[in-house]
Order: sequence, then structure tokens, then C-alpha cells
Amino acid sequence: MKVPVKVDGRELTLSNLDKVLYPEYGFTKAEVIDYYSRVAPVLLPHLQGRPLTVKRYPNGVDGAFFFEKNAPQHTPSWVRRVTLPVPGSTKNRETIEFAIVEDLATLAYYANLAALELHVPQWRVSKDGEALPPDLLVLDLDPGAPATIVDCCRVAVHIREVLAEDGLTATPKTSGNKGMQLYAPWDDRVEPSNYARSLAQRLEKEHPRQIVSVMTKKLRPGKVFIDWSQNNPAKTTVAPYSLRARPRPTVSTPLLWEEVEACESPDELVFTAADVLARVDDHGDLFAQA
Repeated sequence: MKVPVKVDGRELTLSNLDKVLYPEYGFTKAEVIDYYSRVAPVLLPHLQGRPLTVKRYPNGVDGAFFFEKNAPQHTPSWVRRVTLPVPGSTKNRETIEFAIVEDLATLAYYANLAALELHVPQWRVSKDGEALPPDLLVLDLDPGAPATIVDCCRVAVHIREVLAEDGLTATPKTSGNKGMQLYAPWDDRVEPSNYARSLAQRLEKEHPRQIVSVMTKKLRPGKVFIDWSQNNPAKTTVAPYSLRARPRPTVSTPLLWEEVEACESPDELVFTAADVLARVDDHGDLFAQA
């Protein structure tokens, strides 16, 4: 069944609204669109100007998925798009036409495509579509079992202290999966990947039982891997307030530092779409400074 709607004056056709995309939770496409529509006021500022990569799950989280960088051929003409070079593309493409999600109608369009996960880089494009220098530093904390997000929280506090020494203010969020990320506004003082790598190596040296700074899997059990490589301009990170394709409709959720410091169980930092909407009502956008 197809349903024509108007979103902020833009015409859209929504389809298969009763399709269950999260079978374990009974969460439908209509609920995905509703979540993204309601969280849009705090989500859109973090997508503004950032080329979009999505993970689409047309048959739900238990089915096949695919990454999509190119704006689909049927993308409405009113969706902003920019053509950017992609050196080293795995598909031997010289350029990709990316969508930029800057309004509610575009967000609803992608939600209707079952684009459950929204990923963006740490840089924006100018009004003319030119890539700008990175404006964010991100550190992705990935726990190696039996370590959990509780261990990530302890490492996050160490990172916050080091960033503060350099005049940077860290903002935490869950990944919506098993780990978390820290962001800090970036002033282009040096190349961000080099800075992040040096920071990770310093912390590994200071806390060798807790932290690892290299991706080698045999070194990671029981430790937290600080993935500094997310600052590579070609990489993206899941956006704040994005759903994740987990059995439950969990969300990459901004956190209070008090929650990070007090965390004693992984369950304390698992937030579903409904939880996040309630948190936004209570706290507004905890990620506003990032």
C-alpha cells in the first residue's frame, strides 16, 4: 500500500508502512519514519552539510542490507546533492553524488527507503559543494570481549582528561551497538588522524591493561580499542540519534558525563527509539556542542 503525504510542502509517497523491520521488537517501518520525524529537530543539525552514507535494510534487520553512498536515481529533485571525488573507491568510481540531509522531508524520504542507519564524515561541504576541513574529532571506543561499554566508560574519562589538557571539550554518545564514541569540536590545529593516533598511543602506554591502539584482534580481548582511524576523511561514523540495525531499535545516544562516570552495567546505556525521544524531552540535544 502506498500513501501520498506532504512533508513541509514536499510531496512524498510512503510505502509498506506496516512492514516489520525489527521482528524481535515488532517495530515497523511506520514507527521508523515516526521516530526520525520526531527526533529531526535534534538530529538534523548533525547531518547538516555532511555527505550521507546509509545502511538500508529493505527486509528488516534480519535480512540482507547494503551500504549506499550514491543518491538513488529516484531521489526527488528537491533533495540537495553534491558530487565529490572518491579516491581509492572500491568500485573504481572517480566521483559519487552524495545526498545531504538538511530538512525533514529528505529525512522522511530516506526513512521510507528503510535506511535505518545514517552515517556521516567529520567534515562538511560548503554552500558550493566543496569539501571543507574537518570540524570534528571522533574517537571510537570498541570493547574486546569480555570488556563491555562499562570499560569504554572508564577509558572515556581518561580521554576526556587528555583532551581537556589540549583545550578540547569531549562529548560522549553510545554507538547504539556495543561501544561508544567521543567527539570534540576540531579547530584544524593539526591533521586530526595524526592527533587521534598519538592520543591513543599515549593512553595505551599509560593504561596498557585497559587500552589498545592497534586494530590487531589478538591484542584486543578484555581491552578497549581506541579507533583513531575514524578521522580519515574517507570514513564515516554513525550519526547522533541514528537508529542501529540491532534486534531492538537501539539508537546512537548522546550521554551525560554523569551517566558515563556512574555506569556499572551495559544495560544502563542501551536506549531504544522511545527512550531517546523521552531523553530529548528531558535534556534537549546533549550533543549540541559537538
